[in-house]
Amino acid sequence: MSNSLSKKELPAPASWALEVDFLAKLLQERGLFLATAESCTGGMIAAACTDLAGSSAWFERGFVTYSNAAKTEALGVAAALITSEGAVSEPVARAMAAGALQHSHAQLAVAVTGVAGPSGGSADKPVGMVWFGFALPGRLVSEVRHFPGDRAAVRAATTLHALRRLVELLQDGA
Repeated sequence: MSNSLSKKELPAPASWALEVDFLAKLLQERGLFLATAESCTGGMIAAACTDLAGSSAWFERGFVTYSNAAKTEALGVAAALITSEGAVSEPVARAMAAGALQHSHAQLAVAVTGVAGPSGGSADKPVGMVWFGFALPGRLVSEVRHFPGDRAAVRAATTLHALRRLVELLQDGA
């Protein structure tokens, strides 16, 4: 079995539409707005959300913070934290999610920071490793995932996972 996903196996934007539609319904039922803080996906989560007509009723804004300076300037992530932990780390993902809430009018945020590849990986932070941060009313949740495949596959899988986890977290009581 190959470690990489073929283009045929990539989650298609059309499949994201189902996740986004369900997410939109949950957010609207609860009167919540979503913000995204994205590094390795470069705005793909925000794009998936705003592909749905009427998303301004529940999607507040997206931050694309690819560089370390952008994470600091736009989200307030401490430069010292990035230096000590690395941009691809749990503390930075959590700080990005919290920063997205602090710098928006949203009540819910998702943040992603990872190594999409094909280069940039290391033994500690291999290609395909992505940290997620979810800021919800009264709690901050983080998790790491390792996705197989090339750059496109990692970014697509990250986007789909972020959307699915937002739905799960909202269903669990956000």
